[in-house]
Amino acid sequence: QVRLVESGGGLVQAGGSLRLSCEASGSIHSINSMAWYRQPPGNRRDLVASITTGGGASYADSVKGRFTISRNNTKNWVYLQMNSLQPADTAVYYCTADILQGSRATGRWRQGTYWGQGTQVTVSS
Repeated sequence: QVRLVESGGGLVQAGGSLRLSCEASGSIHSINSMAWYRQPPGNRRDLVASITTGGGASYADSVKGRFTISRNNTKNWVYLQMNSLQPADTAVYYCTADILQGSRATGRWRQGTYWGQGTQVTVSS
C-alpha cells in the first residue's frame, strides 16, 4: 500500500509563513511528479504547485513569488514553503504523487496517482 501524509498546516496570521510537508511511504519503486493542490471552502480543488523528478517547478499564478515547492527524492518527500500568506490562501491542502510500484524481481509494475488526506491551512486577517 501507498500512503501520503501531509503535515505542517495550521492557523497563521496574514503575512505569516507555513511550511507543509508530505511523506510518501509504502510499496514504492519510484515517484515521478509530485504536486500540491488546495481546496478553499465551497470551491473546487485547484493545482497550486508541481515539481518534476529533477526539481523543475511550476506554480499557479495566485502563488507565484510567495510559495516554493521542493522535494527530497530519496526520502519521497515533497514540501511547500508558503510565505506572505493571505486569507485567500485558506484551504485544505493536498499533496499528490505519481508513483510506480513493482520490482524487477517480480516483473510486476503498476502506476497510480495517490493523494494525501489533506491538511488545513487557515489564514486570519
